[in-house]
Order: sequence, then structure tokens, then C-alpha cells
Amino acid sequence: MTTTDAAPEAGARLRAVGLKVTAPRLAVLQAVAGAGHLDADAVHARITGELPGTSLQSVYNVLGALTDAGLLRRIEPAGSPALYESRIGDNHHHVVCTRCRAVADVECVVGEPPCLVPGESTGAASGFAIHTAEVTFWGLCADCRVALEASALEASAPEASAAEASALETPAPVASA
Repeated sequence: MTTTDAAPEAGARLRAVGLKVTAPRLAVLQAVAGAGHLDADAVHARITGELPGTSLQSVYNVLGALTDAGLLRRIEPAGSPALYESRIGDNHHHVVCTRCRAVADVECVVGEPPCLVPGESTGAASGFAIHTAEVTFWGLCADCRVALEASALEASAPEASAAEASALETPAPVASA
């Protein structure tokens, strides 16, 4: 779907939050829509074909305006650039692969905000009414787990002889009936 195909809906969303409808805002909103978690560089790369004169700084400005207006959500996993997503208005969390930095959504741990409640606070933290908990889980994605297991197996297995390698490449004869 191009920006012009989705412009009426996106334009209505922009107007509903009090933002002026501009080509960069429409393009950025559509680039992020349903695309998972994108950083500013990825958004810029997605829109330059349609809006070749758009600078990376303009993309940052638009991402900031759309986030401030509640049309996008910004997440900042430790050690990664800010990522933007179009999934808003629900209480979900994220899981980040510690090897490849892939990010995926995770449904709320409890099901309703704030999902987690901190222990009793004293001092400056006392008196807070908690409404949101941002949780980031860290681990290995399925692809990285498979790659690590394969590399561990290769490292521990003795080298196959040329005859064994040849036998592995030669198809077995088919028995006839």
C-alpha cells in the first residue's frame, strides 16, 4: 500500500490529534504501520523512494511529533537506537535478542495496566500512582539459538574424512520392486 492509498485514513488520524497533514508525516506514519520496530534510519530508507528530498533530521522530527501525539510508540532497548512502532493503545512489552538485537512484542504479563506493581516506596518515589510498566525481556531468538547450537556442534565434532563427506553427498540407491 502506498502513502497515497492510505492517505485518507492516515490524514484523519493526524487531524484527530491536532497535527497538520503533510507528505512527510503521511509517509512516516505509513512506513512504520505494521512494520514492527524500526529505527529512524530504517524509516528514512523506506520513505526516500517516495519522498527523495526528505532528510534524516526531518524523519527524526516527524517521528518525535507522531510519538508525542500518541500515534507511534518509542522504545529504547539498552544499547540500541530508539525504535518506533505503530502498536499503541494496549499494554504490551518487548523481548530483545541479545545476539542479533531482534525485537518482538510480548503480551502483557498480567493482562491489564500497570501489569507490575512495585513494592512499597518511601522517599521521592512514595505517592506515585503507577499507570504503566515498561518491561523488556532479554534472551536469544529462535534463529540465534539454532545458530549457536549449530556452531557448538561444529566446534565439538571431529573433522569428517573425505570418504565420509563423499558418502554424505552421494544419494543412496533406490530399491526397485
